[in-house]
Amino acid sequence: MASGFFALFDDIAALMDDVAAMSKVATKKTAGILADDLAVNAEKASGFVASRELPVLWKIMKGSFLNKLIILPIAFLLSAFLPAAIVPVLLIGGVYLAFEGVEKIVEYLFHKSERKQSVEATEMTKAEILEFEKKKIKSAIIVDFILSVEIIIIALGSVVEQALSIQIAVVTIVAILATIGVYGLVGLLVRMDDAGYKLIAASKGNGGFRKSVGIGLVKTLPVLIRVLAVVGTIAMILVAGGIFVHNIHFLHVVFESWPSILAELVVGLIVGVVALFFVMLFKKILKALKK
Repeated sequence: MASGFFALFDDIAALMDDVAAMSKVATKKTAGILADDLAVNAEKASGFVASRELPVLWKIMKGSFLNKLIILPIAFLLSAFLPAAIVPVLLIGGVYLAFEGVEKIVEYLFHKSERKQSVEATEMTKAEILEFEKKKIKSAIIVDFILSVEIIIIALGSVVEQALSIQIAVVTIVAILATIGVYGLVGLLVRMDDAGYKLIAASKGNGGFRKSVGIGLVKTLPVLIRVLAVVGTIAMILVAGGIFVHNIHFLHVVFESWPSILAELVVGLIVGVVALFFVMLFKKILKALKK
């Protein structure tokens, strides 16, 4: 009886070793998409009144956990019973990401003044601010859903030959670490200015290291948010392009000799432009029908 009990512990220890090793491999493979996820979510979580940044981020993070609770069992079921459905799901997500990225570029280039006016929270009423938050949170959770699908599928692909128990443990660990890591870093980023102001206040008007660091943090945050907004937009297009290039054989062959980042960017832009065209056409048809 005792020998059987200790043998069970040996099996559990061996399983945990396998899970730890495979988790490390899966995390490395998803590192690129996690960086994209960070950039996208930092952009999505910015643009709010300081007192609302963390509450909004918390709502997005809860939405992200809910996304993964939905995606994980579906991913395991598809992997076990309908693996052919995984690629079409990824492609649909890729279309949405490309559309979102290209739409942002079009808004910046052709509707910059309208966009600036619409996001100026200080000129909004309380009801308008809450509505703005609601829309941005919804958009962030939708984008997070697609990026979460990509993260989970990549992680699952790295352990697809392992036993189902290891697949479940590894992919779940990667999903949880991804959520906590990404949103933890986003939370630190959006609170940089508060930390800076506290350091400035702590210096009590005197010069010195604390005041210099505080001023640096306050001045750096707006620049960093703008940079992350650009990086986040590019990231969505690259992720979308990568989904198409790596999952459609024809595109993989056509762009085989291209640098991967350039191929993904070009394909992502093309998919995004086409998607935006059809969305705009659909909206015009709906508008005409209503009249």
